[in-house]
Amino acid sequence: MAYSSRSSQRGVLLAGAVAVLGLLTACGSHDIHSTPQTVPGTAGPATETAHDSPSSGTSATASAPHGGTSSSAPGTATASGTTAESAGTRCHTSELRASVGSNNPGAGQENFPIVLTNKSARTCTLRGYPGAAFVNASGAQLGPDPKRSEGSPVTVTLRPGASAWAGLTFSNPEISGANTATPAALVVTPPDERDPLKVAWTAGTVPVSGNSSSVFLTVFNSGTGA
Repeated sequence: MAYSSRSSQRGVLLAGAVAVLGLLTACGSHDIHSTPQTVPGTAGPATETAHDSPSSGTSATASAPHGGTSSSAPGTATASGTTAESAGTRCHTSELRASVGSNNPGAGQENFPIVLTNKSARTCTLRGYPGAAFVNASGAQLGPDPKRSEGSPVTVTLRPGASAWAGLTFSNPEISGANTATPAALVVTPPDERDPLKVAWTAGTVPVSGNSSSVFLTVFNSGTGA
């Protein structure tokens, strides 16, 4: 009889242990499969070479709008072809000011320079593509994330007050027939950063879906693209 009682107690303890283990496993499974939220404008602030390119007939290149050059004036910004960049010298979002330059339309394309200016007191660097997204007044993203035009990233060194620009281009919706929306702002994320900057968008409608609705970005070059 004593043996039977001890066996019953062991069975109860074993069942309890299995129940506790099951609860722990369930909790761990929930944490592993949780999915982080996506923030507009942070889709692609990385430095690798693009795999997507505009369709034929587009003008999404690294040439500056308005006939400008990608080189800045002496004493402002410089660019080099180095392939590595120290995290200690990279420009961080808090050190930059974003703006959008004037449109330079051509061949059915709308071409805008996205300009980042070093507002800090130290020299820092940018390399690669920005992240970008059009958003409405509530902050919701309009249309898909822009694609990257083919380009070779260079390291752009920004002294205090200096600027770098990346091209943002899309087909004119009146010509392409794409569905449109009017953004309230353009959200811009510097390369390899996660905190975005927001710039008021005053250039009218942009393509968000349908035929020829893709928006393209180029790598950063020195100067303002003006």
